[in-house]
Amino acid sequence: MVVADGIDLALNEGEALGIIGPNGAGKTTLFGMATGTVTPDSGRVLYDDKDITRLAPERRCRLGLARSFQIPQPFSGMTVFENVVVAAAFGAGESERAVYGRCADLLDRCGLIDKANKRAGGLTLLDRKRLELARALATEPRVLLLDEVAGGLTEHECVTLVDLIKSVRAGGVSIIWIEHVVHALLAVVDRLAVLHGGKIIAQGDPQTVIRSPQVAEIYMGIAADA
Repeated sequence: MVVADGIDLALNEGEALGIIGPNGAGKTTLFGMATGTVTPDSGRVLYDDKDITRLAPERRCRLGLARSFQIPQPFSGMTVFENVVVAAAFGAGESERAVYGRCADLLDRCGLIDKANKRAGGLTLLDRKRLELARALATEPRVLLLDEVAGGLTEHECVTLVDLIKSVRAGGVSIIWIEHVVHALLAVVDRLAVLHGGKIIAQGDPQTVIRSPQVAEIYMGIAADA
């Protein structure tokens, strides 16, 4: 089975790119190939015009590629602060003590400073998603890959998350965001791509793409002639 079939996708510096598609379309696999946890059978992954296809995930991280996971994966037995410190020290190649101040600032920015000493395993879903984002940001990425961070959140929680992602983007971080909560995605992205059967079937202006009959039929389950 071909999961990623000749995908040709580029991200411009400072851009926010959204990706939608039905379950099984290959979206998370695409992130795996970008960050090095999945090795493609053919083709290349380029970053700053350099071929990183065979580069280890940790080396990609230190180049400035970071991601969140659809299901948050904190170190449950560690505190919120310790989780971010581990990410910051690893991503920057510094000692833990050297990153304490930056980690405190990140937790404040992500709305978690009052939970810094709480064990990560006891957080609510929204706070686990915030922590997932804080850990990714702690590596000081130039490119941030977000995998369905709005899933499972209430409308109010989505608004809070969108505001946070907008602030991250305003800080100069380029973003690729996979999401099923389309209205949250459209509030942030400049360009939208649709993945189906391992192929990009449409991309361009978000409002134009989302209204196209092909996308409505394949992604929304609405017949094109309805």
